[in-house]
Amino acid sequence: MTALPVRLTGVSAAACAIVLGVALPSSAINSYNATPAPERTEVGALVATWDADNDPSTPDRVDWVCSGTMIDADTFLTAAHCTTDWPENVRFYVSLDQDVQAGLDRAAAQHPGDPAAVADAVAVQGTAHSHPGYPGPAADTHDISVVEVPAAKMRARWSFTPATLPEAGALDALGAQGLDATPFVVAGYGTQEADRGPGGHTHPGGGVRMKAPVTFDALNKSWVRLAMTAPQGNGGACYGDSGGPNFATLKGKRTLVSTTITGDSPCYATNVTYRLDAPGARAFLSPFTKLP
Repeated sequence: MTALPVRLTGVSAAACAIVLGVALPSSAINSYNATPAPERTEVGALVATWDADNDPSTPDRVDWVCSGTMIDADTFLTAAHCTTDWPENVRFYVSLDQDVQAGLDRAAAQHPGDPAAVADAVAVQGTAHSHPGYPGPAADTHDISVVEVPAAKMRARWSFTPATLPEAGALDALGAQGLDATPFVVAGYGTQEADRGPGGHTHPGGGVRMKAPVTFDALNKSWVRLAMTAPQGNGGACYGDSGGPNFATLKGKRTLVSTTITGDSPCYATNVTYRLDAPGARAFLSPFTKLP
């Protein structure tokens, strides 16, 4: 679950090698104990178009690259490693489709050789703002970004209720006992956990919005670690889930408490997530959305 590219499709037949060099999307929803999440309409996929043939005048690649969440009518929250280190002509889009991969495949067949038309068919273009301090030190890498999208265009295509953000220090206030008793759910579009085969590990699937239960593991200044161990009834995140939400039930209300960033490479054990109740995240988000 370290930062690696997702499966690429359609117009982007050769794009895998390019993304390996320019972007590092991470993490996805494991197949064990996971279920589809059509009701999580605030959870979306980050779609990108970019250049890969040394002609930056036009994009020639398109695919979904990460997950994220609408936190108000025009603000999509994701991870900074999803929106940095791209070619200069990268364009970002947000899709709230339940199956963004199927949408991309259909659009690629309808608009062969036209990545921009493919992206427009499945998503709404926006403007990315990555944390200026990313990548920061391990204690707080500032791995957070937002994509501002036109609210009217989003509402015209999808019906959604933005996620509720946590109050400052909400996780600290729970204490160890409260955190252990708190239900957590991870959501996103990522791939499945490692599938061991003759050629080594592969990560099948991806591109469909899924959810899975996770449980509290550890808390520090900027991070909350969530257990993904199957025997305990957990699911978890994997490749393509970076930037996606981790919800906790706080005071009886589903709250977006952290975003998926990284974890173990087979996607079996731990989801390392960036806290949204911590000062660093709140300082970054305050110019873009109203905080509780």
